[in-house]
Amino acid sequence: MKALIFDLDGTLVDSVYAHTIAWQKALREFGIEAPAYQIQRRIGLSGRLLAQGISRLLRQRLIPERDLTHLEKRHAALFRKLFPQCAALPGAKSLLQFLHKSKVAHGIATTGKRPEIEPALKLLGIDRNTLVVDGTSVERAKPDADIFVECQQRLGFAPSECVIVGDAIWDMHAAQRASMFAVALRSGGFSEQELYNAGARRVYLDIAELHQSLDELAVFP
Repeated sequence: MKALIFDLDGTLVDSVYAHTIAWQKALREFGIEAPAYQIQRRIGLSGRLLAQGISRLLRQRLIPERDLTHLEKRHAALFRKLFPQCAALPGAKSLLQFLHKSKVAHGIATTGKRPEIEPALKLLGIDRNTLVVDGTSVERAKPDADIFVECQQRLGFAPSECVIVGDAIWDMHAAQRASMFAVALRSGGFSEQELYNAGARRVYLDIAELHQSLDELAVFP
């Protein structure tokens, strides 16, 4: 394996629950009362897929396109207020520093749009030397594979040479569609069995445990 491709929320930054609360508040403003656990399980999807999925689950009318745009903007605004309570997940900074110093190719591929993810990138100490592919770079978000494929192509390696690291079943589905080796972390709230069922080849507790297990993935500096 020659390159690692990381998801962001729930993988490198402890922000899944902040996103959950932000979406819950935004949906409530629109008149939709959604349980937090149902929203949490959809973090990582595009805002449109998340909102429409919740509407179907609760057997409510589908949300018009103009309202979806408003919902996404409200979620982003509410999330910005909550983000100061978020932190880098244990081991995230040290792993990224290790990969950089060891010259192991890596990148970040996230559904979030650049203005929304900028505070997280700053928190992790990520600069222009690290490839970041956000939701504005592709037409289709996860569980489609576009964002991982875009990152893989920019890194310049074949799919078989890349490892996808994510925390949600949507990351695993996208990795399978991209024909890439999928590694899952439990730091996003999904169980080990759920992640294996979704296509993970390895499951670790968090990014710190992954760092200690790079040899299992044949990733060497």
